[in-house]
Amino acid sequence: MPNIREILKSSRTIAVVGLSGNPLRTSNGVSCYMKRAGYRIIPVNPNETEVLGEKAYARIEDVPEKIDIVNIFRRSEYVSEVVDSAIGVGAKSIWMQEGVIDDKAAERARAAGIDVIMDRCILKEHRKLIG
Repeated sequence: MPNIREILKSSRTIAVVGLSGNPLRTSNGVSCYMKRAGYRIIPVNPNETEVLGEKAYARIEDVPEKIDIVNIFRRSEYVSEVVDSAIGVGAKSIWMQEGVIDDKAAERARAAGIDVIMDRCILKEHRKLIG
């Protein structure tokens, strides 16, 4: 298991795949919290143009800057494709939110040298470890 505290402390940019502009959606609330905590949030969702005051991108490959964490708010059956994109852009970490699990994709990411956190909420972990 990677050192979650170290990942959270050393990361600044989080690409949130599946980030919704709807404030009632979990992805929005979690990302809003992380933004207030000082992280740069980059929405990745082809159905959005802007979320939380940030330009949204259709795909991870479209993001024009370095990504520290790819935070996945998609159902497990879509994770494999997201992980391949994260590997392709050289993300440092992949974070699969609670209920999001894909062991094979996680193994591919680890083999590529990427830390993987699976089935955990980034907000809960941040509150617990960083405050």
